[in-house]
Amino acid sequence: MSDKQTYDEKHNQPQRYEIRIKGHLDDRWTDWFEGLTITLEEDGNTLLTGPVVDQAALHGLLKKVRDLGTPLVSVSPVEPGPPTTFGTGQADVANVKS
Repeated sequence: MSDKQTYDEKHNQPQRYEIRIKGHLDDRWTDWFEGLTITLEEDGNTLLTGPVVDQAALHGLLKKVRDLGTPLVSVSPVEPGPPTTFGTGQADVANVKS
């Protein structure tokens, strides 16, 4: 029973995705892609990162990218890592197991 509970808990959590598109988006798109972090990359691409609750929500995000008229570069699921200290990208020492 505990294996099923672990399976259900894992699969009821939103999957994190990285969606990379060609070109830079400005700040006005933040509200449109609510819940996602918008990162402007040095190579001229924009990286959208964040949780996506299910496949229907992912398709909705991809539809928004299509509606922008900008080319989609990649879509990748991201494996969850240890929690990070806000703004540093470094693992929070309190949550790292030795």
